[in-house]
Amino acid sequence: MKLITFAIPCYNSEKYMRKCLDSLIIGGEDIEIIIVNDGSTDNTAFIAEEYEKNYQGIVRVIHQENGGHGEAVNTGLREAKGLYFKVVDSDDWVNRESLTDILDVLRFNARGGRIIDMLISNYVYEKEGAKRKRVMRYANSMPEDRVFGWSDLKPLGISHYILMHSLIYRTQLLKDCELVLPAHTFYVDNLVAFVPFPYVKTMYYVNTNFYRYYIGRSDQSVNEEVMISRIDQQIKVNKLMIDCFSSLRKKQPCINKRLYKYMASMLCIVTAVSSALLIRSQSEENINKKKELWEYLKKSDKRIYKSVRHSVLGNVFNLPGRGGRKVSVTAYQIAQRLYGFN
Repeated sequence: MKLITFAIPCYNSEKYMRKCLDSLIIGGEDIEIIIVNDGSTDNTAFIAEEYEKNYQGIVRVIHQENGGHGEAVNTGLREAKGLYFKVVDSDDWVNRESLTDILDVLRFNARGGRIIDMLISNYVYEKEGAKRKRVMRYANSMPEDRVFGWSDLKPLGISHYILMHSLIYRTQLLKDCELVLPAHTFYVDNLVAFVPFPYVKTMYYVNTNFYRYYIGRSDQSVNEEVMISRIDQQIKVNKLMIDCFSSLRKKQPCINKRLYKYMASMLCIVTAVSSALLIRSQSEENINKKKELWEYLKKSDKRIYKSVRHSVLGNVFNLPGRGGRKVSVTAYQIAQRLYGFN
């Protein structure tokens, strides 16, 4: 069995996928790289097959009709043969020294019979044109270099949320929780860093700047104008997160307090982003969609609603009237400058 599978969803990725693949190849025979060519119309398929030929036993290529990022991840997970699983987007890359460190940790614990459900590492915002790269670290919130559980997790703070880029999961755990992402939907990364959490019992944090998250292209899904144009997909993912959390609460009324607080915080952040984009659009239709989203949350689970609505972000993005919406937008713009997203 391979130690880890890296799934690389690719759609028209010819301009940047080599950098991604070259950063992973150094993992050698311990790794499996599955390139999912999601109906590309450029030279993506040709490049993918070139790597499969040159790195036999390490790189596999799967061609499929276009199903979107989520369906490409689904395919990678179905085909994964590694003990662990990670998604690396084709325009991102990893730090080579950090990759070696992480493989050493996974290998050492596997040989010792220690099961790690989820490994967390730092990620870096590689924003185009930015002189200073923001690093998302967790050293103040997580024990380092040992196995721990949710009860050992300290509050992460409003800015230190965990993205998919931070995470490596045990492959079987993802299959056991039946993680299936919606097709033809952007922003499903939020589901990868949310839905499996109740199944996670053991974690391990490696304080290394592993994942390099590239942002800055005008056509990227996280570009603000693009996100507003796809706001219904953002809302769809937001509601799926609400459904997941609400269902969990019904099944496990006594959910671990730290797990509950983290999931509520993550839901709060995503709902705040949805709200900010809906306000930023300056469309009356989207203002009504914002109200409907919060009503959906309230009807789904009143306890979760109270946790999210009465948080700092919940208050900021529910200020009344046009003046309140201006304050909300200003807060969002300050966060953009501070944290370098979008």
